[in-house]
Amino acid sequence: MSDPVIASFHEQLKRCFEVLKVNKSVWEGVLIECTPLMSSLGNLSNQIKALKNVQLANTPLARFPRLQERLHYKLSLAVDTVLEKLANKMDALQTVRNTISQHVSAVFQYYEKHTDSLDIAYCVTRSATCPSISDMLEWLQDADRHFRVQLLQRRTFLQMLTPTDVTLMETAPKRWESLQSPTKEERITDALCQVSFFMDM
Repeated sequence: MSDPVIASFHEQLKRCFEVLKVNKSVWEGVLIECTPLMSSLGNLSNQIKALKNVQLANTPLARFPRLQERLHYKLSLAVDTVLEKLANKMDALQTVRNTISQHVSAVFQYYEKHTDSLDIAYCVTRSATCPSISDMLEWLQDADRHFRVQLLQRRTFLQMLTPTDVTLMETAPKRWESLQSPTKEERITDALCQVSFFMDM
């Protein structure tokens, strides 16, 4: 077993977990920024619904030509603006996901390239200060999968939202929140805690 290979592999693992830690925080920050935008969609859907139900012809506002049509157009533009902002947030999440994926992929490529130099018994051995290599690889793979699935689900959901589907927009904030996966997120946090000492070594 080659010590330089092990040392280099440990450095790659440390760097990968550091990248995961930083980008997990960025990811969470972007999702926090999405919350008020989703609330705005819910509010706009309520306004569009109310506008459809009101008979402006029976109110003093009837003297304004094509008011209902103009108000609906304005609300539709507001929905498009919010959806555009959310699309930009998805681009930010895509950048986070790509960064994590690139580093995880690099670690696995290194591992596969040097399989002959990394003894299986060594790879599955844990110590008081360091998880096993196999544990760390599994945690990285799980984290990569989590962010990939989350991004896909959120992008797909946003593509379904349009100003014409008021019912879906009305439920958007709750449905968006339901996409969270607390168990998987907690596992990533636990993994980062378990490797924290290893990362500082």
